[in-house]
Amino acid sequence: MQPERSATIDHYLETIYCIAAEGEVVRPSRLAYWLSVSPPTVSQTLRRLERDGWITVASDRSIELTAQGNETATELVRHHRVLERWLTDVLGFDWAAADAEADRLTSAVSAAVIDRIDASMGRPATCPHGNVIPGRPSPYGALVSLADLEPTTLATIRRISEVAEHEARPFLSLLARHGISEGCDVTLSEDAPSADVLSVVVGDNLLTIPVEAAKLVWVEAL
Repeated sequence: MQPERSATIDHYLETIYCIAAEGEVVRPSRLAYWLSVSPPTVSQTLRRLERDGWITVASDRSIELTAQGNETATELVRHHRVLERWLTDVLGFDWAAADAEADRLTSAVSAAVIDRIDASMGRPATCPHGNVIPGRPSPYGALVSLADLEPTTLATIRRISEVAEHEARPFLSLLARHGISEGCDVTLSEDAPSADVLSVVVGDNLLTIPVEAAKLVWVEAL
């Protein structure tokens, strides 16, 4: 029997899953920054998560989900990404707003409702940001970050990092304002104002974005 969960516990489990999925080592300081809470609050919550069997905390303070924690987190992420897809494709939210709304809804909507929503949309492979919905095969080939794309190479935006979804929502809004989304074709201009920014060509538009932000956008070269 699983221990009782709350929206806070769910948020921590989902966050640990997403950070780990980006190849990062999950640590308390990273969670505090991601969740915008104080380090003492994170420490207290992590002790509860470990006590109830959701996570393990190593001697170096790195955090991993247990089998129970991973199973629950995977389902939460599925809920979140299905809701994001529904909020954008059906209700017309932009992808930054959809992520924020899905944060509020993920723990409140039952699995039965999620399944109905998912089926009504034909069980999409990804969320609007291109992140694969757990349990679905990836629809992409090899991806590279936009920052590593060779200049003048045509590529298609396939995925926006979970880090951007949670920590760089103004960047998501910027992309949305310029009509840049998953599936858009882009190239990098050979001319950039400085070493810290890139000039991205989208259709007839030229957008300048920081290199650090470009590292959060994953593309597939055509």
